[in-house]
Amino acid sequence: MRPVMHLLLIVITLVFPALSFADSPDNMAAAQAGIGALLPLWSAIPFAGILLSIALMPLFMSRFWHNHFPKVSAFWALAFAVPFVFFFRDVAVYEIAHILVVDYLPFIILLWALFTVSGGICIKGSFKGSPAVNTMILLIGTIIASFIGTTGASVLMIRPLLRSNAWRVHKAHTVVFFIFLVSNIGGSLTPLGDPPLFLGFLHGVPFFWTLHLLPQMAFAGIILLTLYFVVDSYYFRKESRIAVSDTPPEPLSVGGSYNFIFLAGIIGAVLMSGMVEMGEVSLLGIHQNVGNLVKDAILIVMGILSLIVTPRVVRKSNDFSWAPILEVAYLFAGIFVTIIPALAILKAGEHGALAWLIKAVDQPAHYFWATGLLSSFLDNAPTYLTFFNSALGKFYPGMPEAQAVAGLIVEKVPSLVAISAGAVFMGANTYIGNAPNFMVKSIAEEAGVNMPSFFGYMFKYSIPILVVLFVLMTIIFY
Repeated sequence: MRPVMHLLLIVITLVFPALSFADSPDNMAAAQAGIGALLPLWSAIPFAGILLSIALMPLFMSRFWHNHFPKVSAFWALAFAVPFVFFFRDVAVYEIAHILVVDYLPFIILLWALFTVSGGICIKGSFKGSPAVNTMILLIGTIIASFIGTTGASVLMIRPLLRSNAWRVHKAHTVVFFIFLVSNIGGSLTPLGDPPLFLGFLHGVPFFWTLHLLPQMAFAGIILLTLYFVVDSYYFRKESRIAVSDTPPEPLSVGGSYNFIFLAGIIGAVLMSGMVEMGEVSLLGIHQNVGNLVKDAILIVMGILSLIVTPRVVRKSNDFSWAPILEVAYLFAGIFVTIIPALAILKAGEHGALAWLIKAVDQPAHYFWATGLLSSFLDNAPTYLTFFNSALGKFYPGMPEAQAVAGLIVEKVPSLVAISAGAVFMGANTYIGNAPNFMVKSIAEEAGVNMPSFFGYMFKYSIPILVVLFVLMTIIFY
């Protein structure tokens, strides 16, 4: 129960003090007045600080980082929150409380539930980590990501992949391509795949409309899988296969298979929260959708049931530990707080410090790159929503949202496809572009994989591979 207490400590430390200030009757109106129009770009310096800390401190201060990364995250959060609250008072407190209660808590509850349930499913067998086997695992993970989410597919498939390659020396590239495909691009076909698409679904985009992204997903998937097979074949020839040849064959088996029931419960709860209207409730001045509260309660129950019924031996054989989810919880708590000014400026649209960017975006290629590049470093869900609303305002000014969305999904298909693909695909550009990226990295490092640093990931893999791929996709599709 110690990891659960750690998570509760995060919640109490970050959320409760904010809620104690959030009950002022003026908070909602003040927050809606447009704080993003007042904030300068330099207010995002703490956000840049936490990103640089994640990127550089593991390289140059590895021991300090390993022992004190929660304190580093808290330092940058306070470096933004203290002056923000000092100058903007109730509005600032409301914004901090809102992002922690409405965004961070559901985010970490979903990750915890998927991590806990998927961690109770142990897939074993004589997978020898050959290029063909690895490519097949990546393909399966890419396909199922659209149906159980990129987070669910990532947590479910990463451990079998790591076990099958445990004997190999060269395996970091396999985890990187796993992040490209399973943790990001694979989640582009349904609203269940990735949070940005789920937001579109909540705003009136039909559930199966996202199948418009199939050509782009197939194109990117085929190229990346082919490239991976070539790269892995090169490294495979350099491996000594003595260790694997001495390993006795093991039949395919699935331990803790009843956790698939809990996984289905998680997926059903997420889908229910978007399809069943239950109204809203105000909790200490913060409006909450009742459906989301019910969803979060179901997710917690699914995770607890998984902990109760799954034998410890199954989790032990799955090399399960709480370290990856705790690392994500601590670091993303700081990221969510420091990201407030960047998101607020984007939300202000043509009235904020990034007005020049919002005004310049009007073609599908523009939407693809603007949404994608910002999604590489910011939360891709609100970035998607920003450009989604920007497109509605640009193409259907003054029109009610339902009517405007109806026009957008029929008359401006390339623009909405570009926004959707940019948010989902380019989340793979950095470790923080999508939540599963960092979790997969943590799980791999715990298993002994020497993963590239934050900048190493970008300069060795995502820029030369993904950016080139996205340029090619722009020429062909946009």
